[in-house]
Amino acid sequence: MAGNGLPSLGRVKLADLVPSEGLPSDSYKISVSTLSQSLAQYSAAIIQFSGSDGALLRSGLDSARFYFHQRASYPPADMNYTNDSREWCKTSGYYADTQLWQEAYDYRPGLTLMDPSNIMELPPAGLPDIFSLLGKAARDILDAISFYLNLRSSPFTEILDNVPLRNREVSSSVLSVFCHARPSFHGAQHHSLSTQDDSQLVMYPDHEHQVDKSLITLVKSDKPGLHVRDFNGHWVLVDEDLGPQEAVVYPGLALYQATAGYVNPALHRTESNNLQGNLYGRCSLAFKLMPKSMASLSCSEMRAAGHGVEAQFQLPVPVDDFMQRSHPTDQLFNRQNIQSFNFPTAQDGSIKPMMRRRKNNNNSRCRPLPPSKRLRLEAQRVLKERVQDIADKKGIKLKFCSLKDCESHMHALDSPCGSTRMDIGWPPEVPFVHPHDLPNKAKIGFLEAYEPGWTATHDMELSLTESGQASQSNCT
Repeated sequence: MAGNGLPSLGRVKLADLVPSEGLPSDSYKISVSTLSQSLAQYSAAIIQFSGSDGALLRSGLDSARFYFHQRASYPPADMNYTNDSREWCKTSGYYADTQLWQEAYDYRPGLTLMDPSNIMELPPAGLPDIFSLLGKAARDILDAISFYLNLRSSPFTEILDNVPLRNREVSSSVLSVFCHARPSFHGAQHHSLSTQDDSQLVMYPDHEHQVDKSLITLVKSDKPGLHVRDFNGHWVLVDEDLGPQEAVVYPGLALYQATAGYVNPALHRTESNNLQGNLYGRCSLAFKLMPKSMASLSCSEMRAAGHGVEAQFQLPVPVDDFMQRSHPTDQLFNRQNIQSFNFPTAQDGSIKPMMRRRKNNNNSRCRPLPPSKRLRLEAQRVLKERVQDIADKKGIKLKFCSLKDCESHMHALDSPCGSTRMDIGWPPEVPFVHPHDLPNKAKIGFLEAYEPGWTATHDMELSLTESGQASQSNCT
């Protein structure tokens, strides 16, 4: 890892991460590689926005400073932050955490906050535009990570909010405006900002680090102070030299769950020790791309792409349950996470993606999949991507036969599945059953029918499969 790792936090232009039709451009592949290596090595990366978008973010920070500066010096009791996980998708408006000397304003489309006197609170300016900008950026980044993992395009669409939101829908994703260590915030008198003799950070001890439950988090701050724990367990100040058009991105626990642990969440903490004498404190914008509360986090896309999935990720987890559950983070950095990702040039001159993983004999999901299981996953993928698409376009509802019954259907003149087979181009000698239940030889015929040339690109794997079948027949 150290030999080909990044010397510092990776910087990627957002414009280079926007997907387009057809073959990926070289700039897209290089950007995906840089983003992925930075997430693997530092658990964070720096995203560069356009000039106009950078100006919008800076104006949002300016508005945040004045918003918090004009607030009362000590918040009412009903505005103090309470760690109620049941309210994870309902937070909106102003709240404060007197222990951490932190104030926040949550903007969540679909919710209009009214204070106790039924007067609408005026939020910091520009939040709808900033929400839209960072939301689009987070989705593009998520798609880039999916491309890196060899998942099909936009695999997480089903667990994300509609774009735009439907009538009466409330956004699960949230844009939070934070202010740390505002001098006029009197609750800070109970908070210790002392440092050790060697000036090391002690505001948040190691056991008090934070981890977001988001898929992706984007943060833009006006002063440095955000520390993220890297692959080696060191705390890295990730926003020290942010440019005017740059923001920090890091993954959360929901992405960790949805990718079967292949993408580690970022452990982070915020330092406010260097703000003495500052009039406004440290302000930041943080957008969290969250899954819908009524969805489930499933690793089916990872399995379909051929990744091994450990037992703890096998069953889908309802999002609402996941958000209310505690998640110990002490072992996260002992797990395999995404590693260096290169695009080596093939013999034919094309560039093909290749995933490189560290060897870990104690981690079963890093072992190669058995050829028969790989065939099954490939067949399920083709059913989902090719066959179902054909059926949907022709208005056909797929109703598979049992393997035993279909052996007679294939040769009958009035076959109950004959017309369906013909309409969707089902291979003649393959029974019309779910590809999961097909014998390996029939799976190969099925794959070759819908992806001509598939056999040639998997010849080594097929030889292993056939040799395994032959050995089984000899044993019987």
